[in-house]
Formats: sequence, structure tokens, C-alpha cells
Amino acid sequence: MGARKRHSPRRGSLAYSPRVRAKSMEARIRAWPKLDSEEPKILAHCGFKAGCVQIVSIDDREKVPNAGKQLVSLGTVLVTPPVLILGIRGYSKDHDGLHAEFDVYAEDIPKNIAKEISLKNKQENAIDNAEKSLKKIKEIFAIVAVSPSAAGLEQKKPYVFEASVSGGDIPKQFAHVKELLGKEIKIDQIFETGASVDVAAITKGKGWQGVLKRWNVKKKQHKSRKTVREVGSLGPISPQSVMYTVPRAGQFGFHQRIEYDKRIMIMGNTEEDKLKINPDGGYKHFGLVKGDFIILKGSVPGTYRRLIKLRSQIRNVPAKVNKPNILEVVV
Repeated sequence: MGARKRHSPRRGSLAYSPRVRAKSMEARIRAWPKLDSEEPKILAHCGFKAGCVQIVSIDDREKVPNAGKQLVSLGTVLVTPPVLILGIRGYSKDHDGLHAEFDVYAEDIPKNIAKEISLKNKQENAIDNAEKSLKKIKEIFAIVAVSPSAAGLEQKKPYVFEASVSGGDIPKQFAHVKELLGKEIKIDQIFETGASVDVAAITKGKGWQGVLKRWNVKKKQHKSRKTVREVGSLGPISPQSVMYTVPRAGQFGFHQRIEYDKRIMIMGNTEEDKLKINPDGGYKHFGLVKGDFIILKGSVPGTYRRLIKLRSQIRNVPAKVNKPNILEVVV
């Protein structure tokens, strides 16, 4: 604090402490929205970050000074190959939380995906046994898989994760996923253009960083101490310990983060649409976008080629979805 007369607000937020490296390259989604509709729906999809473009559109927000005028905004291109519905998982619930009761898997699973999941307990009459136990099931999840090679990446190992199913009752949800078992679903079967989604990803890793970059503390005067880029004090002399609230150097980046309300501005396919989204020579560190893709308004956490999970909007759900008026995409 130095010779400061009054206390100042602390530097850096403690909301995401401890700032450690993520355990996996795949982000986890722990909360899911609940739909009021009678028709069940899978609430998640995924994509791989390709690059950024500029979107020229008409601002359709009401009660803003720029309403109805031209708006230039940043857009993030995600390659969204179809995801394969591998199985169904049912959860019961008690005072200790959710407990998996059954797993039902598709018959023909590709070899590169089958070796990533455990099929030891696969039963012959798994579907019949699962339907008998639906009375005690509280939540239904679809087990889905996506291969990075389908997006043009070199990685062979697929990503396997769970996607919640909401809408209707439990038997309807089970029947809905049962129809899709072993099939591939595209991004337009889950989301629509103009809707907002939440994105979950692992941020860019920046390695070991000092307190100025990691916690945004203030630099000291160049003549006041031996060092300039260290904190002024680690705490009092007694008790002789450093509290967890004191900014320290350490890991910065490669954290799991979820960002809310990212609007889908464009949804299309490079083979069907005439819209040019590929720059000459492809995107840096990614290459050419081929197949299904979406463009989200704004930035998305993570570096290029990283898996981005898309979840149905859990906050600020609008009454209706308006399609954006796109004038141009500047690659």
C-alpha cells in the first residue's frame, strides 16, 4: 500500500480461484436449461474454432441509438461436423445427487469411437430393461461423439460427451433419443439461425506469468523498492503466513470458461451456400472450412482447432427468435 492514506479495492477477481490448468482439453457443462415445450430436444452440439471474420449487418436491437442502421461486428467461425448419437443414459436422483441407472448403446459403432468407451456391460436386452426402469429416472442424457477428422483436423481420437435432453416427460425423451440412436445429427437440427447459445471451452494457455499479467496489480515506482513488477506486501508479520487472497505468480490461461448469449449470425454449408467464408489459402493455423459451419457474433474462448461446446441458452431466453439481416461477410 505504501504511503496511501486509504484502502483501495483489491486487484484481480477471486471468482475463478484457484487458477490452475484444466484437467482436460474438453470443457464440462454442469448446468442445463429446462424447456417448457412438449416436444423433447437435445440441448447441445459442438464445433471447432477456425478463425474470425467481420460481419456487416442491420442492427435489429430495439431501443438502441443504432437501431436499423448498419453494424460491423466481429464473427467467430466454427466448423460443426455432425455428431453421432452413441447411446442413452438415464439418471435417478436422491439426496446425494444424480446416479447413472442404465446405459443403452447403438448396435454399430465405428471402431475409432468404440475403443474410447467401455462396452463391457453392454446387455442384449438393454433397451427393454431401460424402459422398465423409466419410473425412477429423473433425467435423460444422450451420449454423443464427434471426430475432429470430420472437420479436417489431424486428430484421430474422438471426443465423447453427454448432452442433456429436455422437453416433454421422461418416456418421450427416451423415445426421442431411441429414434436417433446410431444416427448423425447436424447443427441445424438442434439450433436455428438467430438463436443465442452458450459456449464452453478451454481458454488459451499462457504458461507461468507474474502478478502484473495474472492479477493486474499496479506497478510500483521505479525507485521505491528493489523490484517494480512484484506486489508491495505479502501480508503482516504476524501471523507468519501468506493468505490465499494475496496475488501470486503462477499458471495463467488454459482454464475452463463458459460465455453466455452468443448469437448465431450465419449457419450454412460450404458446398451448398454461395457465401464465401474461406480466405485465400484458408484460415491461419486451421486451413479451409469444409462442410457445415456457423458464425457466432463476438469472440469465443480458446485457440484455433479447439473443441467448442454449444449449449442451449440458459439465461435471458427471448420470447421469439429473429433472423439477422446479413449484408456482407468480410473475410
